[in-house]
Amino acid sequence: MALADRLLRIDLSTQNIESEKIPESWLERFIGGKGLSARYLYRELEPGIDPLGPENVLLFMLGPLTGKTPGESRHAIVTKSPLTGTFLDSYTGGSVPESLDRALSDHLGVLITGTSPDPVTLRIEDDDATIESATDLWGGTVTETCSAFDHPTACIGPAGERLVRYATIASDGGDHHAARGGVGAVMGSKNLKAVVADGEESGQGTATAEAEARYRSTDIGNWQATSETVETIDFANEVGVLPTRGWQEGSFEGADNIGIESIREAAVGRERPDAAVSGGFRVESDEGETVPRGATSISLGAGLGIDDFDAVAVLGSACDDLGIDLISAGNAIAWTIRAAEDGLLVRDIEFGDVESARGLLDEIAHRSSPLGDVLAEGIDRAVRKYGGDELIPTVKGMDLPTYDPRRSPSMSLAYATSDRGACHRRARPVLEEVFATEEWSDRRRAAAVVAEQNLRSFLWCLVVDDFAGEALWKDGDQEWLRVLGIERSRDELLRIGERVWTLTRLFNVREGLSREDDALPSALKNPVCDGSNEGTRIDSAEFDRLLSVYYDIRDWDARGRPIASLLSRLDLNDVVDRQTPVGND
Repeated sequence: MALADRLLRIDLSTQNIESEKIPESWLERFIGGKGLSARYLYRELEPGIDPLGPENVLLFMLGPLTGKTPGESRHAIVTKSPLTGTFLDSYTGGSVPESLDRALSDHLGVLITGTSPDPVTLRIEDDDATIESATDLWGGTVTETCSAFDHPTACIGPAGERLVRYATIASDGGDHHAARGGVGAVMGSKNLKAVVADGEESGQGTATAEAEARYRSTDIGNWQATSETVETIDFANEVGVLPTRGWQEGSFEGADNIGIESIREAAVGRERPDAAVSGGFRVESDEGETVPRGATSISLGAGLGIDDFDAVAVLGSACDDLGIDLISAGNAIAWTIRAAEDGLLVRDIEFGDVESARGLLDEIAHRSSPLGDVLAEGIDRAVRKYGGDELIPTVKGMDLPTYDPRRSPSMSLAYATSDRGACHRRARPVLEEVFATEEWSDRRRAAAVVAEQNLRSFLWCLVVDDFAGEALWKDGDQEWLRVLGIERSRDELLRIGERVWTLTRLFNVREGLSREDDALPSALKNPVCDGSNEGTRIDSAEFDRLLSVYYDIRDWDARGRPIASLLSRLDLNDVVDRQTPVGND
């Protein structure tokens, strides 16, 4: 099977559309998805450009395995983050990836630059694109925008239009989101309301029934089919790493009311009921149907002290329709509550107050109040105005999600070294460390983080479902990789992941990031207030030592810069420009 080897380039300022050949050496070294996008981003952008300016690029990128393996088809959206100023890759599923794959049979993705003078929609069809007016859609919610088209659509809501720095790109009426880091704000800055993937049904590009059945028989496949990620809150609460009431506590007494069993009881069905591996649970709320994920109950439930799942569903549905990252939105509200308690600002809001939380979501998404406008810029920018940097943990400007790492030093390292800011998907060593019968050494912790970061970087080059990719990798059978048309050992494949992780680090170093940006958040230096982990915190000196071990394993210097011999080993010498600081051997 011939692999796509072209890229569709679209300049919204000039409305020029061109198809270009992807350099063969780039395909060999970076594959697609995250890797190829990182290579383009590194070449296209000058350091220091405004992420919300016309110079920034927005890539909708596929991979050679999009739609060809079990699980959910996915695509990558890559840009320079307006929230963190770093490399940003965000992934989403639903109906758009396969339709985009069919619409771009000869192309691996779309690179968008410039800014349209008026709101527009981009329609992708038959390996080409057309630019259409979207003036009548501007101001619409995610649900309203998606319903305006007969084909799978990725769009922004009011938050993206108003350049909220953690706005999402949503699809399937808000069931799916490329969420973290503000890809929706970049799309809004380009006056791009929607991307319509007008791909014809072909019967190709989907996993075989045999492959689906094989995946479902694995532990991961069975877990995804029965629980999806909504079981995360039950796990986090059980082991004491559930961020509760603005990261003050590690467990939540109301967790059962917003956990997996409560969600199953509330569900009206599954997102993909006819699929071999069903999608997430669908639930009804006062603001419409929503598909809750693990982060919904954590960030909008435990994080805000809300133990009523119906209320959590209302807040989640609101985030979906406004097109705003519910993790960052939940953390912003939690920060506001704690800042008000400490007298840093005046606001009548408290933990457990659903109505006030719902109102603040609107203020953030529409920037309709002075406080909402500040919170729309992210917690770090709010801290610069009001103070309170010790309240909610952030890394590189992005607030932490899901797991409180104060019981797991390896997880704190994973957050601190993530290339896009705090992210639990780059590496999740907490899942093993909290159950370890003996304390991990610094080297084991650092090595676990490095290994997971490299593997996931490789899988994201293929753009394979996260869970299916991990299951297939553990299975050890590389038959599913032969779609690449080349034979490579597992070590060679992991080297691709290491190469891509190093490239995104080079991008961030060129933007001015260094060891100080991999620092331990101030909030994690404070002890957990209650529960089985009461008093637990991360020691700064111990973390600094752990970070040095991580750098040593990575072949980065003491300032966090990849060294010259590493670039030679990973075949990156021709990539690095003179503006990128490189470490000495």
